[in-house]
Amino acid sequence: MSDVVSVTRDGDVAVVTIDNPPVNALSHAVRKGVFDAMAALREDSEVKAIVLACAGRTFSAGADITEFGKPPQPPALIEMINAIEAMPKPVVAALHGTVLGGGFEVALGCHHRIAAPGTRVGLPEVKLGILPGAGGTQRLPRLIGAIEALKIIVSGDPVPAEEALKFGAIDEIATGDLTQAAVALAKKVGAEGKEPARVSDRDDKLADVKADPTAFNEAAGKLTARARGLEAPHACVEAVKWSFELPIEEGLKREREAFMKLVAGDQSKAQRHLFFAERQAAKVLDMPKGTKPRAVDKVAVIGAGTMGGGISMNFANAGIPVTIVETSQEALDRGFGTIEKNYNISVSRGRMTEADVRQRMSLLTGSTDMNDVADADLIIEAVFEEMDIKKQIFSKLDEIAKPTAVLATNTSYLDVNAIANMTKRPSSVLGTHFFSPANVMKLLEIVRGAETAPDVLATVIDVGRKIKKVPVVVGVCFGFVGNRMLRARSLETERLLLEGATPQQVDKAITGFGFPMGPFAMGDLAGLDIGWRIRKQMGATADGGRADIADALCEMGRFGQKTGRGFYIYEKGARAGIPDPEVEALIVETAAKQGIERREIGDEEIVERLIYPMISEGAKILEEGVAQRPGDIDVVWVNGYGFPVWRGGPMFYADQVGLKHVRNRLAHYAEVSGNAALKPAPLLDRLADEGSTFAAYGREKERTA
Repeated sequence: MSDVVSVTRDGDVAVVTIDNPPVNALSHAVRKGVFDAMAALREDSEVKAIVLACAGRTFSAGADITEFGKPPQPPALIEMINAIEAMPKPVVAALHGTVLGGGFEVALGCHHRIAAPGTRVGLPEVKLGILPGAGGTQRLPRLIGAIEALKIIVSGDPVPAEEALKFGAIDEIATGDLTQAAVALAKKVGAEGKEPARVSDRDDKLADVKADPTAFNEAAGKLTARARGLEAPHACVEAVKWSFELPIEEGLKREREAFMKLVAGDQSKAQRHLFFAERQAAKVLDMPKGTKPRAVDKVAVIGAGTMGGGISMNFANAGIPVTIVETSQEALDRGFGTIEKNYNISVSRGRMTEADVRQRMSLLTGSTDMNDVADADLIIEAVFEEMDIKKQIFSKLDEIAKPTAVLATNTSYLDVNAIANMTKRPSSVLGTHFFSPANVMKLLEIVRGAETAPDVLATVIDVGRKIKKVPVVVGVCFGFVGNRMLRARSLETERLLLEGATPQQVDKAITGFGFPMGPFAMGDLAGLDIGWRIRKQMGATADGGRADIADALCEMGRFGQKTGRGFYIYEKGARAGIPDPEVEALIVETAAKQGIERREIGDEEIVERLIYPMISEGAKILEEGVAQRPGDIDVVWVNGYGFPVWRGGPMFYADQVGLKHVRNRLAHYAEVSGNAALKPAPLLDRLADEGSTFAAYGREKERTA
């Protein structure tokens, strides 16, 4: 039939096979091939039933999203699915692997679905800022009920075949060869000679919500509670409502219109950008071809504190044994207690069973003897952010660790090269900047030292993926990518207070922009004493400038939530703070001492003065080669610092706003404040003059690498 779609026969059953590696994306060639095959088989009197299967590791994992935004080439996916559903002969979908998005919508258009064990099905379009646009929001509710369908569609999370069977999304789980089982089912239903049962014709599973939509509305409210600012989850809810409020034809029409609107919108463009950026971030531009990672069968973590324990949990979750080393049994016991407590929280929330906890805890071994890390393939130091302590540890590890071991330091700011130079094998050393809580946060900044060997870098990238992190390779500088840019923002937060803003006004403006928390509430949550100690150790300039208000609060013993007072007051352990007149008086007094005349500051200025300096710092990071691509910076900020996903990250956002606008506003603020630090970075200035973008700069960099 075509290069990507073939038809074979097994008696009176035709097997239509899609072969479009690596994930059988539903490209134009696939759609046309299947459409034409169905047309031909409809007229073939010798064919009584059809099996639709895919070669390779998975049934189709969805639409070819590289075609989004391009002129459509018929047949559209919905046309292909409608052609399958309209077949007068039964069509059986043989599912395996990850059957997602358009792939699952194709399966819903078939008359029967059989799956191999281990198959997962789902509609993850919401994670790309869109909704299922080929019938998924209309067919799935008819098959399994509106509320269960809503959960799958709004979460975007895939479900295992066993759960899909329970809901009725699939008819059977195959035993033995999948294609043979699908052919057997096709022969059985074909021999019955009945008109195929089409999902579109069903409405029995919608009777309850048609009679009373209260339960549906409650479920929708819970599912969208954390979707502040996001358009797609709410659009998904409306689309699923159409499945029981409208005839199928009208529901499909409205679904397509909503899909096209979202695809053309800025939010989906941002989320699709991040989808590709995450996949590019771990690709090292100058990695020699054929570089293979070292085997990592055993890990050691130095330190059982908050970070060490969280890091260890990641490996236990992935089935990798971990030896955790502490200086005392008491510290070790405390660390293990925290780990078990965290696991038990997951049990209480239904995310894990007690058997899962026992299995993970069995992979964790505690020790107070550093020599017990000698057989580890990867050793991660996760002690306090103190250079002298880290240097001592690496000097000791150099004596103990086996020659092939990868040595990593979990540091947020410190010079990885200086740490590596404490060993006779700096090529085996790099940084692994995990984010707190390390067992939850997805980001892993992999800090490449000046002498880090390619296979060492490849090893930690590979391990990062195995423990379900989003790895981003960065270079050595103070704060790397994320914290270096955060430093630029932190400098302006203090200045905004002195010039006239209040902590609550700044936080409100930033949460309005889309961050989950404002900088002052976040500082209180993390502990103001952390930055205070760093500033005292390294000097104000090392932390990006003075922090007079924050330092004064710390001198008063106000460290944030843990002390009940920081920038805000926290009554009786409350998580949400309330404004404190004492803090506002401190701000006014400090401004007066520094000769600053306070004024009214609007939300727009607050957002620009906090976001635009980060963008300018990101431009410096790009030009220095600390980050490989602008998309890498976006991935860091979305996954590690709460930058709103629907804005695509700071560099993508800058391109959307326009680099000339960002440059001009920074120049304006630098002039009126006399603050030279706000002057636009040279790369930002140049790209603005050229009318270019960070994305174009990144593409050129990739091309010439």
